[in-house]
Amino acid sequence: MTGDDESGRPLGLDTLVHLGRRLQASPAPGTARRLSVPEGMTAPLGCDAVAVPDHLGRLIVPRLPRVGCVYADGSRWWWVVPSDSDYALPWPAPAHYALGAPVPATARLIHRPAGTVPYTPPIPLYLALCRVTGTTPDWSRAVSA
Repeated sequence: MTGDDESGRPLGLDTLVHLGRRLQASPAPGTARRLSVPEGMTAPLGCDAVAVPDHLGRLIVPRLPRVGCVYADGSRWWWVVPSDSDYALPWPAPAHYALGAPVPATARLIHRPAGTVPYTPPIPLYLALCRVTGTTPDWSRAVSA
């Protein structure tokens, strides 16, 4: 990689970090598939997914102002969020943040929102997940010197 785009302009650090993360996001063959949004929906911001155990998914739903597309694979719920929703945001355990939204081949759509956008807003999802897991949001923690 030369550090330049096709026009000869230098690539910014954000672009390089984004490209590197996308390369790491490739699912293992046969174990997962890239999530595809339902017909008639668009994902203008790209797609990542946040997986949570199914018992937590049921607790999170009533805490959200909007629920986007949600997929389930039998043990986890996969919430569709815009790409890079983990930027500077460590999602609390037992959540798993999936770059590029690779989901198990057995995952099926269990919730489709009205409209054409598949996303669950990531900040309310993060806060609801923190609440149900008893985790302090990252920005609320004391900073040590």
